[in-house]
Amino acid sequence: MGTAFCNEEKINKMKMKNILVTGANGQLGNEMRVLSLENKEYNYFFTDVAELDICDEKAVMAFVKENEIDVIVNCAAYTAVDKAEDNQELCAKLNSEAVGYLAKAAEENQAEFIQISTDYVFDGTNYVPYRETEPTCPNSVYGVTKLAGEKKALEYCSKAMIIRTAWLYSVFGNNFVKTMIRLGKERESLGVIFDQIGTPTYARDLASAVFAAIRKGIIPGIYHFSNEGVCSWYDFTKSIHRIAGIGNCKVSPLHADEYPAKAPRPHYSVLDKTKIKHTYGIEIPHWEESLEQCIKELNV
Repeated sequence: MGTAFCNEEKINKMKMKNILVTGANGQLGNEMRVLSLENKEYNYFFTDVAELDICDEKAVMAFVKENEIDVIVNCAAYTAVDKAEDNQELCAKLNSEAVGYLAKAAEENQAEFIQISTDYVFDGTNYVPYRETEPTCPNSVYGVTKLAGEKKALEYCSKAMIIRTAWLYSVFGNNFVKTMIRLGKERESLGVIFDQIGTPTYARDLASAVFAAIRKGIIPGIYHFSNEGVCSWYDFTKSIHRIAGIGNCKVSPLHADEYPAKAPRPHYSVLDKTKIKHTYGIEIPHWEESLEQCIKELNV
């Protein structure tokens, strides 16, 4: 009976899907780690550059083949939007070329591929939420390279899913929420842009959506994901301070042109989530609801 149990355990382990998560030390990668504890039906390989350099095509191909990877979730990216303007080669390598290597490796091993992309593939001139079918028109190096990565993923892998997201934050790494909490405690006043509109995205909610897609099985194509609702960076900051109990810092609205940046930002980048909600049967929380969860976990 003991032997039968052991054999059954081996068979179950053999059937487990092997999931590779690249960029595992970033915001989304870390949230994938957190949720992996609740999704124990899979076998995970969490890698960052020390474990797997995704810019090395041979290393990527070998890793995916040797570990019999069934699903690749690429959370790795060059995300320093302003620095990208001066580091075009490195940005293109990480956001485009490396995506091509992962997509080819996925295709060769009949694996599914989830590529995380961005609202920066749009120029932000819309006035209604962007659907997946809208024409792309990036106006920054970051946006151009991320769009190139999307195209490579879809061209090289027949089981590729692109998830565009925006305004990502979490309890991990450096992000807008953490910065506004720190500045709110350090300063008496703060100016924040009010004429750029979008939707904050809690990385844990995005990770949940990734797992929903893996569970159902990838239906190839482009999808949009952010939390529900709409706000400006100014509104976002006011909510961050309110929830974090910061009351001694006066937050004032600024025009975008009062806060010069090397790379242009989309003025409007609200994403329409209808497709991902219907395809994978997911419900998405309002951004303030998720912000409360994150700040509670930060324990500020």
